[in-house]
Amino acid sequence: MPRAGLSHDAVVRLALEVVDDGGATGFTDLTLAKVAAKAGVATPSLYKHVGSLADLRREVALIAVQEVTAAATSATVGRAGSDALRALATAWRAYAHAHPGRYASTQVGPDPEDPADERLREAAAESVRVVGAVLHGFGLPDERLIDAIRAVRAGFHGFFVLELGGGFRMREDVDQSFTVLLDMLVAGVTALALPDGAPGGAAGAAPGAGLDRLDHDTAGSHR
Repeated sequence: MPRAGLSHDAVVRLALEVVDDGGATGFTDLTLAKVAAKAGVATPSLYKHVGSLADLRREVALIAVQEVTAAATSATVGRAGSDALRALATAWRAYAHAHPGRYASTQVGPDPEDPADERLREAAAESVRVVGAVLHGFGLPDERLIDAIRAVRAGFHGFFVLELGGGFRMREDVDQSFTVLLDMLVAGVTALALPDGAPGGAAGAAPGAGLDRLDHDTAGSHR
């Protein structure tokens, strides 16, 4: 039976349900036909409310990025250093487990040249700023901050993708392995914060310059 009162927001909500129903591949497999079936209408009826599948995917990704950012912010408020990084990782992992399809959508990079992606670019930049603030609490020099953000997020994402995709099938406890990953990341970031932690970078960068550069660094993708 067709749903009464179909609107743009209602179509986006239905798309989120479809993505959630599809598990880890829910976002990749999202189609207008699936959303229309969920709504009980013909696919062309959706074009009254969304311009295209690309527009709908963008809306799903935007909401997912905002949700991840909110979870990360809530988990890390009042925390610092290794405690904040562990809380960030735990919150991010919990979201990935609860909404694997939505989590996958957060990896879609906004187009830096497309005005339609402006809200997604802003949301992605805010998400990275949360991670940057956590890592800044380790006392990282500004010129090393972006490298640390990329390394930490790569560690998180690699673990989540393998875990959700069934890549960890040995009997050993996966939670323990996640703890070990966090221990390694904490040790790595702590070492990077030392005066001789890593070569390269812009010596003498102004305090806070690393955080100021995050908008530029996320202009092309949601890192």
